[in-house]
Amino acid sequence: MTTRLHRLPNGFRIVTEHMPGLQSAAVGVWVGAGGRHEAMEQNGIAHFLEHMAFKGTSRRSALQIAEQIEDVGGYINAYTSREVTAYYARVLAGDVPLATDLIADIVLNPVFDPREIEIERGVILQEIGQALDTPDDIIFDWLQEAAYPEQPIGRTILGPTERVSAFTADDLRHFTRQNYGPGQMILAAAGAVDHDAIVRMAEDLFGHLPARPQADAAPGLFRGGEFRQIRDLEQAHFALGFDQPGYRDDEIYTAQVFAGVLGGGMSSRLFQEAREKRGLCYTIFASVGACSDTGMLTIYAGTGGDDVAGLANLTMDEIKRAADDMTEAEVARARAQMKSGMLMGLESPSSRAERLARVVAIWDRVPPLSEAIAHIDAVNAARVRDHAARLRTATPALALYGPVSDAPEAAALKARLAA
Repeated sequence: MTTRLHRLPNGFRIVTEHMPGLQSAAVGVWVGAGGRHEAMEQNGIAHFLEHMAFKGTSRRSALQIAEQIEDVGGYINAYTSREVTAYYARVLAGDVPLATDLIADIVLNPVFDPREIEIERGVILQEIGQALDTPDDIIFDWLQEAAYPEQPIGRTILGPTERVSAFTADDLRHFTRQNYGPGQMILAAAGAVDHDAIVRMAEDLFGHLPARPQADAAPGLFRGGEFRQIRDLEQAHFALGFDQPGYRDDEIYTAQVFAGVLGGGMSSRLFQEAREKRGLCYTIFASVGACSDTGMLTIYAGTGGDDVAGLANLTMDEIKRAADDMTEAEVARARAQMKSGMLMGLESPSSRAERLARVVAIWDRVPPLSEAIAHIDAVNAARVRDHAARLRTATPALALYGPVSDAPEAAALKARLAA
């Protein structure tokens, strides 16, 4: 496989990976404009803008966008995260020029028709309502807010109802002018692609954009705190967070291996102790999510109201125990899971294109997979024990939802961890 990176004079970047033997390709534009780039009064607008991308441009109607991609058997989609908004397509090799032109059109030339804005506003408000009605979904937004209070990175990506209800076409245009400069965009393609041909397309489609300064997002500062909403539900939803390194810190690999040992699968400590041995829950897991500059270890479980206190205390005890008796066998198993998950996840051109865009956004280069594997292999039990030991003095973030009146407070959990 051949990975190549090119930068246009205006700062626009193109990264490709040719995957021999494939007849299809994934291509997309990743824009460094997500939830953390919004001002408070803009909260939710990056996601709103993503929805509006498919609602018509100066060259194509919404129906023409859908028909042109489906006429060739392809598909087109988008998503918004805290750091990026992505617009991408999957097509056969011969249709890469069409897909690239379509994506450039929806990114650069949206018309923001007032009627379409109102239709999509209703769709997004339904999406917000659905999230609020899904406890094991909304609790992660509440945990993020507790972890990063009064910061853009702590706000919900969907935005609050009152903000979404008020956005106008001018608001959308203003956010685009602020955040959709060429230096904030990466065109990534993988599969049956020709790098030089894609560079030529990018020059034609994006090369005319004037270079301009781009404002960096405010750094994410993990503070910790608590959110608790008592409600008559069948399950108590428990989510706990701890400060972790971002992607630019090599310690992220230790953090991810630790999360794997703690709650990454059926053999993990939390799954075995909380579910298999004590029957305290059906679902429990731990994972590390990271941005460029900050990250969070998230532990989630759904349990009964009578068991939430015991489950919370058990979780603290397992973190403490990990600092004392983490074994090389457990770490080796977590490393194997991490490597296989990464490599299996990159067997499609869509996954490859997304990885290309992500690593270029973070490091402005494409590290070989062997580099990531070497970092993972360097994590040993001593490093994981040290990592767990540092958590014993950390301030957690806590989110609770449902019959949680008996759940301990975040301060009590911190004290138990430090004892």
